[in-house]
Amino acid sequence: MRTDIPAFYTPWFLNRLREGYVLVRNPYNPQAVTRYRLSPEVVDLLGFCTKNPAPMLPHMDRLSDYGQYWFVTITPYGKNIEPHVPDFRQVIDSFQRLSRAVGIDSVGWRYDPILVNGEWPVERHIRAFDWMAQRLEGYTRTAVISFIDLYPKVRRSFPEAREVSPDDRRALGAAFVDICRRRGMTLRPCGEGDDIPGADGSGCMTVNTFETALGRRLRVPKSSMKGARKECACLLSADIGAYNTCGHLCRYCYANADAALVLRNMQRHDPASPFLIGHSEPDDVIHEARQESWIDTQIDMMEFYTNTSEAGFRQ
Repeated sequence: MRTDIPAFYTPWFLNRLREGYVLVRNPYNPQAVTRYRLSPEVVDLLGFCTKNPAPMLPHMDRLSDYGQYWFVTITPYGKNIEPHVPDFRQVIDSFQRLSRAVGIDSVGWRYDPILVNGEWPVERHIRAFDWMAQRLEGYTRTAVISFIDLYPKVRRSFPEAREVSPDDRRALGAAFVDICRRRGMTLRPCGEGDDIPGADGSGCMTVNTFETALGRRLRVPKSSMKGARKECACLLSADIGAYNTCGHLCRYCYANADAALVLRNMQRHDPASPFLIGHSEPDDVIHEARQESWIDTQIDMMEFYTNTSEAGFRQ
């Protein structure tokens, strides 16, 4: 979630899979480095948040040993807001190809963040969302929305952005719920509470989300059953990305502080390095992450008998 690995760092990620490990700096203490194994023995699922899955699509066979869940952000904004994001029609095509590769339960659509202004009034958002939902019908069951958060980073890069009013939130939420219902999707507000009637506020990347993608039950430790922020119900995971490395340079981005810093970091990227940015430093302190599979290998006998009975009945 710290950066868009499929869009900008696919060769590096494939190299990490081949090498079987990755080194990740703590964003708040860069000398503290965590070494993660990349093996299906201890990694149950690979999760991606991307605005452009296309660079990874030719290499999906390299990911086939892992469970997967993809969130693909598709918004209709232009280059004045999302300077380096591909045209949304291209991303929709990539989304459809991705869904065919990993399955409808392993890919979700994000329409976020939503900003409302003179160029993008409520009515235009509803038309854009409806048009996209029509083309994504049958390729996902999930549509996630959130409204723009004016973090200090966002205020600096997007000073004209404004909070979305409560009335506009309600109008958009009601319309989106109706559109999703007609298109076979569930609307999931991200960190927005339960203010949208008819939407599922249980979270975007929950245990149930991943179990459905895997087709397996998970034994998740209680220590991981908390969100990244108080409004969030998503399952915590190990993020191998890095802030200030996403070349899309969207003006609303919370993960990039400064475009010049992003460009400098991207110039330091070496696809052969175990680090996303740069290489080992003399003062680095590396510790091995504690990793174990959470997949529940015990068969629920009632579920087993139910499934086999149904299979026998169908035969």
